Amino acid sequence: MDFELTDEQRMWRHAVHDFCEQEVKPKAAEMDANAQFNAEAFQKMGPLGLLGMNVPETYGGAGVDSVSAAIAIEEVGWACGGTALSVAAHNSLGCSPITLFGSEAQKKRWLPALATGENGLGSLALTEPDTGSDLVGGIRTRAELVGDEWHIKGSKAWITNASEASLIITLCRTNPAGGSRSLSLIVVPSDTPGVTVFPTENKMGVRASPTNAITYDDVRVPKDHVLGEPDHGIYQTLEVLDGGRIGIGAISVGLAQAALEEAIRYAKDREAFGKPLARHQAIQWMIADAAVQIEAARLLIYRAAWLKDRGESYTKEAAIGKLFSTEMAEKVCRDAIQILGSYGYSREYPVEQMYRDARLMTIGEGTSEVQRMVIAKRVLS
Repeated sequence: MDFELTDEQRMWRHAVHDFCEQEVKPKAAEMDANAQFNAEAFQKMGPLGLLGMNVPETYGGAGVDSVSAAIAIEEVGWACGGTALSVAAHNSLGCSPITLFGSEAQKKRWLPALATGENGLGSLALTEPDTGSDLVGGIRTRAELVGDEWHIKGSKAWITNASEASLIITLCRTNPAGGSRSLSLIVVPSDTPGVTVFPTENKMGVRASPTNAITYDDVRVPKDHVLGEPDHGIYQTLEVLDGGRIGIGAISVGLAQAALEEAIRYAKDREAFGKPLARHQAIQWMIADAAVQIEAARLLIYRAAWLKDRGESYTKEAAIGKLFSTEMAEKVCRDAIQILGSYGYSREYPVEQMYRDARLMTIGEGTSEVQRMVIAKRVLS
């Protein structure tokens, strides 16, 4: 088993890190304070390949391997959790469904623009006002095939990137009989008549990533906007979410790494009881624990990505990586605040933002409780 990154992966990490250090991190506090999407940085991400990581080069994407994609998202997470969430969601939730399940015509039609971000980002609309984790039984948004058009009615909530999206891939109930073969993923251009994207939610964290409610009021799209076979949407969605969990885990690793670096910097500079904080055993142990947990989480995420690249099953590994890394990040960011003391609680220092951003990670793309359900099902089978 080889734990070494390739030369290409190391070069990619350095390139993305340098970009984030220059274009993302300096504006992270401003974007958070104003709940503002960093449009300027996203305009520069397309040429670097950050908006088409899951898109093959044939369709204008970067076509990087899954480990490289995790590396990139980790680096963006290191710079700004909210910006990283939008990058991860665009790639794993907006582009991947079309890459995985779209026809050749659909890929040629939609992927090139998504890979550059020239017409906006991609978004996946799953959650509804009354439904979170129960996708099979709880989806009420309906799509009826009338002639050669889908007629869509319903609403979605807490949808990442919706206000910046050109395409909203929407999970709809297409078979009123219900059950696991009753849902479909349908591509809905955001400018379609009847689509209403509501103002961005005022969130605790990841404020640089827009989250919106959507309503579909007799929205009509062509029959060929369904991805793959109709009524297979739940299986497609679960496969997409497996990849998405790698992304959320990578963001968490990046956030924790940034928080640890801030804690180390402060502990070396700040003195208490006649010596730097870094020389006190209590602080050393907190920093050592953080370093161990970050490294373990990083390896779990890279392993899930590696299995994905090999074409092997990685559902359990993605859930394990997501569960461990997200809960790890919350603890590491909390401990960083503890090390900084009152300064850590102040918005003059970035660790309080990192903590708020990390808090979302145990909820999005399947809560920690859902991850434990996924893991237990496969361990006990």
